[in-house]
Amino acid sequence: MTSSAAVSPVVSPLCDHITLHPALAMSEILLLNISGRDRPGLTSSLTAILARYDVTILDIGQAVIHDALSLGLLVEIPEESEPSPVLKDIVFRAHELGVDIRFTPISGPDYEKWVSQQQRGRFIITILGREITAEQISTIAATLSERGMNIHDITRLSGRMPLDESRRPGRACIELMVRGQPEALTDLRTRFMQISGELGVDIAFQEDNVYRRNRRLVAFDMDSTLVQCEIIDELAAAAGVGEEVSRITATAMAGDLDFRESFSRRLKLLKGLKASALERIAAHLPLTEGTERLVATLKTLGYRIAILSGGFAYFGRQLQKQLGIDYVYANELDIADGALTGEVVGEIVDGRRKADLLRQIARQEGISLEQVIAVGDGANDLPMLSIAGLGIAFHAKPVVREGARQSISTLGLDGILYLMGIRDREALG
Repeated sequence: MTSSAAVSPVVSPLCDHITLHPALAMSEILLLNISGRDRPGLTSSLTAILARYDVTILDIGQAVIHDALSLGLLVEIPEESEPSPVLKDIVFRAHELGVDIRFTPISGPDYEKWVSQQQRGRFIITILGREITAEQISTIAATLSERGMNIHDITRLSGRMPLDESRRPGRACIELMVRGQPEALTDLRTRFMQISGELGVDIAFQEDNVYRRNRRLVAFDMDSTLVQCEIIDELAAAAGVGEEVSRITATAMAGDLDFRESFSRRLKLLKGLKASALERIAAHLPLTEGTERLVATLKTLGYRIAILSGGFAYFGRQLQKQLGIDYVYANELDIADGALTGEVVGEIVDGRRKADLLRQIARQEGISLEQVIAVGDGANDLPMLSIAGLGIAFHAKPVVREGARQSISTLGLDGILYLMGIRDREALG
């Protein structure tokens, strides 16, 4: 907000004589900045004085870091009241409370200009990683400034860090509220991806709109997303064709091979595998870091959860029982005489089918796609990531990170909670 230079009153040690700058004596709109040690009742005490003079509070903001208070009040003094007695009473009370106070007069045109700027684009930038460093914040802030964007507010979503490193949770996140409209969003996202690679931090960039606070459905890929492995590779190892299947899997995940073709080739190699191997593998599926914490929090908050997988429904149903998943859509293995036939029953769930299923579930739940979060790691996840309100590439290959609007590569699945604006203290576990 544009304003004249800050003007501080002159206060004697006993606060028995106060001389106000002439600009303050005439101003009707004032910015009050209060700083000092936080204590209960401080805000109440100061605003009670303003109430006595029927002062209108146009804006208010407060931050407390390690008991150090910074309180801002933008106030309008009514025409029938003179600023001088209001400010003298405020200064006297601030002295009693042991805090510093500074006044800045704001002209009417400057205030109106500031109000009009609040209608500019509003975005949320989420910075998350194992730790957040000064270098990361400095680089991101400079990137925003270079593009004419201004940081309006900064909030910490992760819990406070204990000094004992062994007790630290291994995740950190801050959220920036930014105003402005970058000329090229693609350029900004590209720069953020560069910073992510250079400094080991994830940067999510979202428009601050009503949908961000009203997501209702989260859809996950299964293999290498909810579970920390490719299940078809585990089946291949049990069938003795592990290396060959792994090569095809890696090619498909990188987007260098059509999913349907790669899936059929890998599946045929599993022909003859005893069905009993499925149960053994399902009993030892390694959940991805943060999966249980994320799902438990989402369920508590009333979210619906789906698995949309190009893997196998047998394993999806096991996770459904274990985690409380609402929907499971995946490929149904064809089994005859107690062994896999190398085929599936019904239509193959590929990328296009995942997107169609996501639309179907959203219609069934009576929500828009803007209220949907989709999470995946492979090229066949891109169709559903592209239509979801929040599409997240999770520990994905470069081609998938480039194609998705958001990505997480430094944290576990529960890092998604930060992108939703959920603080550590609001999550379970």
